[in-house]
Amino acid sequence: MQEIERKFLVTDNSYRNIAYDKSEILQGYICSGHGHTVRVRTRANKGYLTIKGPSTDGISRFEWEKEISLQDARDLFNLCRAGRIEKTRYLVKNGKHIIEVDEFHGENEGLVFAEIELSDVNEHFFRPAFLGEEVTGDKRYYNAYISKHPYCTWEK
Repeated sequence: MQEIERKFLVTDNSYRNIAYDKSEILQGYICSGHGHTVRVRTRANKGYLTIKGPSTDGISRFEWEKEISLQDARDLFNLCRAGRIEKTRYLVKNGKHIIEVDEFHGENEGLVFAEIELSDVNEHFFRPAFLGEEVTGDKRYYNAYISKHPYCTWEK
């Protein structure tokens, strides 16, 4: 399946007041490199195994995801390299789209960005005020990058 998404820094926490869902996410990477990733995630008492391919345009890339048992996900964390991602995800309805806002914790505390999945790279969407600078295609905001280069080590 082709994933098409745009990513933005978040300017304020007004999304919290309009979010219809909130969940804690823990994820690790079995491997990543050259744009490919194999990720394990737990969210809302479910597990997921995800494989992503490289992006040629910074907006779209191949993604395959399978729900697995929570226990299988916990077991697979033993295969993950160091640098787990801990975050709280807020879901905000935005017309026919959903904006996912991730607040990072641990070594990535202070980093907050939002993603919106689209059906076409040129699809228009309403841009709420809390969406700031667009960082689509900027590798620093890929979770796989953040797991290797925590936000606390970035030059401010």
